[in-house]
Amino acid sequence: MGENQYKYKLLALDMDGTLLNDNHEISLETINWINKAIQEGIHVCLSTGRAAMHALPYGQQLGLETPMVTVNGSEVWKSPHELWRRYLLDKELIRKMHQIAVETGSWFWAYSTEELYNRDRWPDTLDTQEWLKFGYNTENDEIRHQILLKLQDMGGLEISNSSMTNLEINPAGISKASGIAEVCDLLGITLEQVVAVGDSLNDLAVIQAVGLGVAMGNAQDTVKEAADVVVASNNDDGIVEVIRDYVLV
Repeated sequence: MGENQYKYKLLALDMDGTLLNDNHEISLETINWINKAIQEGIHVCLSTGRAAMHALPYGQQLGLETPMVTVNGSEVWKSPHELWRRYLLDKELIRKMHQIAVETGSWFWAYSTEELYNRDRWPDTLDTQEWLKFGYNTENDEIRHQILLKLQDMGGLEISNSSMTNLEINPAGISKASGIAEVCDLLGITLEQVVAVGDSLNDLAVIQAVGLGVAMGNAQDTVKEAADVVVASNNDDGIVEVIRDYVLV
């Protein structure tokens, strides 16, 4: 594919609450516009908190052969099945975060490089696994705030969320922004040439780092405030608006 003539070369899409509607589906209209963008030479990159195994089916549905950022930047893929970089959480930090979860009685989960664990299914030993991300989920604002303070005291962590009730933890300095910066290096483009779209705090850094940062209509207020543009919600084809009004212009 030749060099595209547009200002922006890469469209980085968060998945949950952004590319996917609340039924975890990509609308036909959104698929059509993503296909148009690809035909025009725009790189389309999934940029998600999900692990690759939970992102790949959607990438395949869209026919993407492009790089991918998964687990909030802990993994960067050169192409859908070719891992480029991986950033692991220290096992001692995982142990401490697990302890906080137990003490506060919170739901928790963690991605190892192999699988997803959670409160109902936790390994007897952490030593056989390599860990990418840890997460907490609680509807209780006070408990969530207590967890946040404990995590901040620990240091060495990148703390974000993918919904108002959760906390997601990656190694310090690792985010979708660091991931998309690596994708730019792979593609030979600059962050200025990127449009990034998202709805949660794990999208904040990348929305601030790129040429055009876009918040969905359903985004958290902090994200909307940081974005250059706010579009329709994930249930109202906000991605179509991004491609039609800001990318293919």
